[in-house]
Amino acid sequence: MAVEIPRIHLPKGLGRIWIVVSTLLVVLVGYNSCSTYVRPGEAGVKQIKFGPGKGIEPRTYGVGLHYVGFGETMHLFPTSLQVLELTNSSSEGSADIDGHRTTAAINIQTSEGYNVQVDATVLYRVYDPLKVMTTIGPGRLFEDSAVIPRATQDLRRTLGELDAEDFYRGNKRMDKAHEAQLQLSAELKEKGVEVLQVLVRRYIYDQRYQQAIEQRKIQDQTVYKNEAEAKAATANAAKNKIVAEGAAAVLVEGTRGDAEVKKLEANADLYRRKKAAEGDLLVKLAEAQGTELENQALRGVGSENMVGLKMAEALRGTRVIVLPTDGEGGMNPLDLRSLLKRFDVKE
Repeated sequence: MAVEIPRIHLPKGLGRIWIVVSTLLVVLVGYNSCSTYVRPGEAGVKQIKFGPGKGIEPRTYGVGLHYVGFGETMHLFPTSLQVLELTNSSSEGSADIDGHRTTAAINIQTSEGYNVQVDATVLYRVYDPLKVMTTIGPGRLFEDSAVIPRATQDLRRTLGELDAEDFYRGNKRMDKAHEAQLQLSAELKEKGVEVLQVLVRRYIYDQRYQQAIEQRKIQDQTVYKNEAEAKAATANAAKNKIVAEGAAAVLVEGTRGDAEVKKLEANADLYRRKKAAEGDLLVKLAEAQGTELENQALRGVGSENMVGLKMAEALRGTRVIVLPTDGEGGMNPLDLRSLLKRFDVKE
């Protein structure tokens, strides 16, 4: 018994919309399947697998959406800075960051036969994706087939030329890292990879040698400390000597200054006393000259009268004078003539 399936009749306008949408979907799916988007920081190289022009297309595709036909593949390569971490420590690696690759640390055997585990970082970039594609291959083969093995080999060779203690000497360690960079750059440049920097970040000795070298370093540091303390003591003694000499010089100069001050004070006092004596002499001479002039005046005309006046002035207010009136020294106050004669007053 046949079952008849009922037909669904769409409205005329809705059927047209359905046709347009279906067509757009087919075009979109076909376009996406026949195109590849190259993101910023990437470059593309197209490979034609069969048909005319089979092989690697000799051009590089930049950022944008590019057509990829049937039988063609667009291989993408990073052009931004790439970081290779050679370490066994999860805290040292950066595997969760785009463009970072982490692999095992390098075991170095020094020229003395000791083992040193080295953590290193290699900074590089793909500058010619077409060369990488033709010489190495697609995808991340440039890491696994070129950068990682070459970097490990070159670092092991250059750092293996160091003595165990040379890892403590930064200049030698960095020189060898730079030498490894030059060798690695020369090997990878022809493959389209440019090496920018090789850094040795950490180095770990085996436990036995680590203890021995630490003990030796402690002894060396003790010797250096003792030498430094001896030099410090010598310098301190020299400083004390200089301080003592300076204090003595200050004392000498202070004593000399005090002597100069005393000398200046003595000279000043001598000068003052000399000038005071000269002044006193001038005063005495003036007084003597005045006295002489006064005496001359008293010896001149009328001096007798002046003497009499002086005597009279001296006797002013005198009420009683007891004088002998007889004998050789007798004096009669009522006899003015005899009084004047006694005082050499001329008539």
